[in-house]
Amino acid sequence: MNSNVNEPDTRDAAAPAVTGERADLLEALAKQRHFLRFTTRDLTDEQAGLRPTAGELCLGGLIKHVTKVEESWAGFILHGASAMPDFTAMTEADRARRADEFRMLPGETLEGVLADYEKAAGRIDELIATLPDLGVTHALPKAPWNEAGARWSARRVLMHLLAETAQHAGHADIIRESLDGAKTMG
Repeated sequence: MNSNVNEPDTRDAAAPAVTGERADLLEALAKQRHFLRFTTRDLTDEQAGLRPTAGELCLGGLIKHVTKVEESWAGFILHGASAMPDFTAMTEADRARRADEFRMLPGETLEGVLADYEKAAGRIDELIATLPDLGVTHALPKAPWNEAGARWSARRVLMHLLAETAQHAGHADIIRESLDGAKTMG
């Protein structure tokens, strides 16, 4: 993935061609990731940490959150629920760390946040391209929003990542427009 938010995603030409469903998933994720990253074009670190709406979200924080989401779900695809926290047993410290995913912390830079996102996205892309079976399922981690005993396939996780990235790209577009009037499209 290209870290320049103004350029389209490019892939290693030596890698074997990915086709069918996997190519569709890669293309759809790349498009939504581009929209999310594009909202940060030409911003300073300070601007990426601003919260110009009534909510708690900032552009850098949204990208940090989506990075963490991709990292967590990659672990789930490979190792099941044991790779994710038990959301029903979170402590105050756990909730504070989770809240930090949604904001730019002292010392964090937009460049660093985008680089971390690129690494996480690359790991998911590699899984899409190489996982032997997208239909393999694991039980979901314990969470108030998960039905007890529910299982998700790698395919379902990837569809979830696509939906979450698209949702947060929309949030980011609103935040960016609130900052300086810039829009992703239109």
